[in-house]
Amino acid sequence: MNIESKYYNFNEIKFSVDAELLSAGNPEEVAAVWRKYLGKDGLVTEMLKKIKDIAPEERKQYGNDINLLKNYLDEYINSKRGTLLDTDKNAYFAQILENPVYEAPKVGHLHPLTETTMQMNEVFRRLGFSIMDGPELETDEYCFQRLNLPLHHPARDLQDSIFIEEPNVLLRTQTSSIEARVLESYEPPFKVVMPGRVYRNEKVNRTNHFTFHQYQLTVVKEKVSMSELFSVIDYLFKSVFGEDVKTRFRCKYYPEVEPGVGPDMLCFNCKGDGCPICKNRGWIEMGGAGIIHPNVMKMAGLDPTKYQGYAFGMGLDRWTMARHGIDDIRTLLDGNLVYKN
Repeated sequence: MNIESKYYNFNEIKFSVDAELLSAGNPEEVAAVWRKYLGKDGLVTEMLKKIKDIAPEERKQYGNDINLLKNYLDEYINSKRGTLLDTDKNAYFAQILENPVYEAPKVGHLHPLTETTMQMNEVFRRLGFSIMDGPELETDEYCFQRLNLPLHHPARDLQDSIFIEEPNVLLRTQTSSIEARVLESYEPPFKVVMPGRVYRNEKVNRTNHFTFHQYQLTVVKEKVSMSELFSVIDYLFKSVFGEDVKTRFRCKYYPEVEPGVGPDMLCFNCKGDGCPICKNRGWIEMGGAGIIHPNVMKMAGLDPTKYQGYAFGMGLDRWTMARHGIDDIRTLLDGNLVYKN
């Protein structure tokens, strides 16, 4: 391109720009050339500032000529910069293709709750379970009534519910609410696990929090047994904590199951000697389980004479703390990264 102007020598300016771009080996050096000619103190900018010294009758032509030069140089220099950027990209992709084992640097890590959930999900996938979720904002019907907890049942007081709209809308206090929806929605047989966050109006301390996590297991088919339930729970413990894990089962009362049991694990912190984590018992309660109560089956529209089921709900935070040796549940929800060690 050849621009004719009586106010500057276009060919001389273009020759200078060409020489400097030729020696520029990267986008940063090209940017320096752009600043030299078009930046705040660049050559073309200084030429525009001199328009006040041009005779009034020539100012329009002078301005047009300078703008023509400015637009040309801007496009010309940026095209060179784009070429260099493309070259850098091509070199980057060529490196990856030539080195197929190239791995980007690892940034961040999985939260221990996420890691434990994923591990449990994989255990139950191997056993043929499906993984499901449900709403955290729940109704009284699915959170309590369909789990054999009618209005004014004393066991409701143990859950310290957080209501959004009394008396019917609340933050779910247990993942059993998902179980109630699964029982209603699916035709047996089925095997389902349901991890999720739950909420209770608890005083926050080393062992309790107002928001925590549970992991629910539900199996419904024509016939089940307590021995089958124990086998599944035992398999989970050994898969997560190893073959040497020490567990026990105690008879427990839960409204939604009959009979009910509470699986305990030897305290990971004190190894049975007693400490604040296990409330000096030496054992930590790791969940609640049992055969699904006939009333729960009936409210879901299932015939308890035709189908049976068992359920297991566990405190996911406790399982995570045991896996990582964490002695304060608050660590899981604050910025303390002590669990990385």
